[in-house]
Amino acid sequence: MSTHRNVQQKSVLDAEERSAKIAVTVFPLLVLAGGALALLTPETFSGFSKAVNPLLMIIMFGMGLTLTLPDFALVVRKPLPVLLGVVAQYVIMPLLGLGISMLLQLPPALAAGVILVGCAPGGTASNVVTYLAKGDVALSVTMTSISTLVAPIFTPLLTLWLAGQYLPVDAGSMAMSIVQIVLIPVALGLVLRLVLPRFATLVLPALPWVSVLAITAVVLIVVAGSAAAIFSAGALILLAVIMHNAGGMALGYGTAKLFKQPIATRRTMAIEVGMQNSGLAAGLARTYFSPEAALPGAVFSVWHNLSGAIIASIWRRSSAKNAARETEAAQPVAR
Repeated sequence: MSTHRNVQQKSVLDAEERSAKIAVTVFPLLVLAGGALALLTPETFSGFSKAVNPLLMIIMFGMGLTLTLPDFALVVRKPLPVLLGVVAQYVIMPLLGLGISMLLQLPPALAAGVILVGCAPGGTASNVVTYLAKGDVALSVTMTSISTLVAPIFTPLLTLWLAGQYLPVDAGSMAMSIVQIVLIPVALGLVLRLVLPRFATLVLPALPWVSVLAITAVVLIVVAGSAAAIFSAGALILLAVIMHNAGGMALGYGTAKLFKQPIATRRTMAIEVGMQNSGLAAGLARTYFSPEAALPGAVFSVWHNLSGAIIASIWRRSSAKNAARETEAAQPVAR
């Protein structure tokens, strides 16, 4: 009986992994298509701005469903990489956002948006990208979970500190919004998985697609509400986003290397630091700043998944080549 159950669970997990792999590959294409559609017919979607926060809550609820209590046990077993990752998340990306905004002399709304992306927790797609990149998936899940749970404290405080020079920031109200949009849905998803584990296991393969469709819808709405700003400053926003994402990945990897972490941990930190919950950043920017300030989050949603898929493909091939070399080296030489 137990053998049959283990086989069944493995089958479900394999289905979840296949679904996640396809979803993270198709995701950038779907978001690109959605963004193009929003630019062509902005009036069709600009009236749905009130749907952004509920869509983000659905994404966070889905994330909660993927979590289990053992995911948090890694904090005790491997405290250094978890602490390194979360600290890097909330130090590297916010400061990078500020530095890029100053370097490119971004207008106040765009600067505030870029900084808010940097102050957001880790992206929900980072776990799948880590899996594809042959990183430490358990560490990735733990880092995303911890950075998400502390977001109601760090995201508004860092945004107030760094973006307050560009636009007024209501940190208290923003913190309450993050509790409602992030913390409560994640907690509900976690509790539901504990109470109804069979139901949670059955819906797991569909969750990546739910996230993909929800984030695509968020991007659609944000882009539609800021079509004019995209036409006037699109290249500048894209440059800022590419620099932010690439800088986060490089510094995340470098930080792990500095502390002599294994290659799998370095890859995981690079992905966790470089990939942000940019959908959340876009929603908060739209609520507390302006539609224009939400654009960096929307563009980041497209770019970081595209760059994540590319880096995962490169690292996966690198792991395969290294494994092949090790196998050849281990084989006895024929005489």
